Amino acid sequence: MQQFTTADAPRLVQDNFDDINPKDFIEQEPKSKRPRTADILLEEQLPQGLLKAAEAADLAGDFFSVKPESDHEQLPEGIEETAEEKQKHWFVGSVDQGTTSTRFLIFNGHGEPIVSHQIEFENHYPNSGWHEHDPMTLLESVETCIEKATEKFCEKGHHIEDIRSIGITNQRETTILWDNITGEPLYNAVVWPDTRTSALVRELKNKPGAEKLQEACGLPLSTYPSSVKLLWVLQNVESVRKAYDEGRLSFGTVDSWLIYKLNGGQDREGGPIFVTDATNASRTMFMNLKTLQYDDELLKFFEVDRTKLNLPKIVPSSDPTAYGSLARGPLKGVPIAGCLGDQSAALVGQCGFKPGQAKNTYGTGCFLLYNVGNEPVISKTGLLATVAYDFGKGRKPVYALEGSIAVAGSGVKFLQNNLGIINSSSEVDTVAKSVPDNGGVTFVTAFSGLFAPYWIDDAKGTLFGVTQHTNKGHIVRATLEATCHQTAAILDAMASDSGHALDILAVDGGLSNSDLCMQTQADLSGVPVDRPAMRETTALGAAIAAGLATGVWDELEELHEVNRKGRKIFYPETDKKTVRQSRKRWERAVEMSRGWLQEDEDEDDE
Repeated sequence: MQQFTTADAPRLVQDNFDDINPKDFIEQEPKSKRPRTADILLEEQLPQGLLKAAEAADLAGDFFSVKPESDHEQLPEGIEETAEEKQKHWFVGSVDQGTTSTRFLIFNGHGEPIVSHQIEFENHYPNSGWHEHDPMTLLESVETCIEKATEKFCEKGHHIEDIRSIGITNQRETTILWDNITGEPLYNAVVWPDTRTSALVRELKNKPGAEKLQEACGLPLSTYPSSVKLLWVLQNVESVRKAYDEGRLSFGTVDSWLIYKLNGGQDREGGPIFVTDATNASRTMFMNLKTLQYDDELLKFFEVDRTKLNLPKIVPSSDPTAYGSLARGPLKGVPIAGCLGDQSAALVGQCGFKPGQAKNTYGTGCFLLYNVGNEPVISKTGLLATVAYDFGKGRKPVYALEGSIAVAGSGVKFLQNNLGIINSSSEVDTVAKSVPDNGGVTFVTAFSGLFAPYWIDDAKGTLFGVTQHTNKGHIVRATLEATCHQTAAILDAMASDSGHALDILAVDGGLSNSDLCMQTQADLSGVPVDRPAMRETTALGAAIAAGLATGVWDELEELHEVNRKGRKIFYPETDKKTVRQSRKRWERAVEMSRGWLQEDEDEDDE
């Protein structure tokens, strides 16, 4: 950049005041010492030569009094605002694409949601154990939510120009396959809890090298990761196999699909954006945890040919340019600057930035992430090792231990939609509190097998202890307790792997709205449960990732007070003897739920 002296100021102002960068004339000071308003800047920071020239040209007053379209005072080019000033008028959007619904929220610089819009969409269950989405429905739900939430934002008197960027958070493992020439999906999305791959997983576990997989990628072989979903579709869907053989098959998780389409897909000038972040890539079993790149040995194990399969480029979770920008709609041109798998996003939204901090999200499933710092920890107790976040800019990636539970909120939906025991999710506490305890009932909600720390693919949903005394209150209580028992088992495993017990558990997600469930969790785990008043922590995490890339926040330290207001802590109340008996009964029920249909399924496979 050409440098000027104050002696040049009168000529420069007269020639073209608009082209002057005040930064070229100002002696640089630390941000903390810089003036906070344009008025102070004008009086104290501009050299006298420039100030007099501006006054003489009658331009200084006009320059600093111009009213921009946005609703904040505009500073001269090159002068930076304080963090406090940014937080007053800068906003970040967040796409939260989940298993049963999609939302778009707009947060202010304090991490508070200003507006949101949510759409529920149809889930498809074509066969027992199968779970699918229409990929185009997912995309349409995102675009509609962005449009409707932006309308609400403008109706509140805000301006689109103040939305700095958007972030995306998404259901993980769900696998989408599309034609990279037409940009059209070739099969429905295979959703993360889908268990059609059970027989395939049993075969893979017997394959040489299977025992080494978890050390490299952090995940055990199960029906959960994207890799086995891809293999099943390649083996069973002719059109997908043909696209693979011809080298035109693109594979991605939901984030890659949405980013690709939101950027305009194949029609994007400059070519399509085909990327994923490390948190999502770590759920495929194709990425090496330490290098954060695809691993040839892992791909070889799954017999994936990279010359035939198009894999998304792995980029940091926070980046100002890697994810492109929206190609259409009211936020056209706004950069997509952050991307996190939903559970990593929730950890970020809970500000779990220090090793030893943990969160549990009670959504469709239940997912507990424990920050272990800058080196991955491979579990010996049935947990997953995963990437918590990778914010780039020279920062080291952060890893987590994870315990995943297949059924949490979906268990409540089962009570409502399948059994008709409750009319809505909001009735859970009322019905459960109609009885003082579970009446001896234990419900192992293994609708998709059991995930961490058990990893029992052949477990089935099983209700134990039913008598003529049993009523719906007992069953509802037992359903809530199933999630809490599994969480307690995961906490025990995390204590074993990490060497120390958790001090407090941060929670979020729809089922965390249940006071009874949260109190039960504190009782069974023996750990205080910390629930925020604002529970949109998953969406907030994606907003934080995007905001860090686009200057809304510069460092993680600025976020420590985000979402701290109105938190409620549930402390353990039940005596230890009662808890031990309850947990022992649960573990016995888990063992009894496994394998009892295995013989029938094996006969069907013959």
